[in-house]
Amino acid sequence: MYTLLVIVQVFVSIMLIMIVLLQTGKGAGMGAAFGGGTQTMFGGRGPTTFIHKLTTIMAVLFLVLSITLASMSSRSASDLEDELPPPPGKEAGMLPESEGEGEGDKAKEIEAASSSEEKTE
Repeated sequence: MYTLLVIVQVFVSIMLIMIVLLQTGKGAGMGAAFGGGTQTMFGGRGPTTFIHKLTTIMAVLFLVLSITLASMSSRSASDLEDELPPPPGKEAGMLPESEGEGEGDKAKEIEAASSSEEKTE
């Protein structure tokens, strides 16, 4: 479901870009080319064209899909949650003592040194 919504989101975003690029600007008429100033302060509001309606529909669809995908991705579980915990007594990523090439001996020496320091205090 999530993948389908992402595909639809990509399609809607490409369509929205194309529709916006096809629109003409507010002052792109012939009168604007020759300095005609018959527009009001915010531009004349002529009849709503099909492209303007389609732009509004695509923008609303883009917004709804973005919010939906954001909420779905925040609820999804992390990939690490499915991973099994390490067996008791072993830490993840640690080599067993037989493969550790004497690392266990070093750890024992450090532990013994720290315990002797605690005894002297």
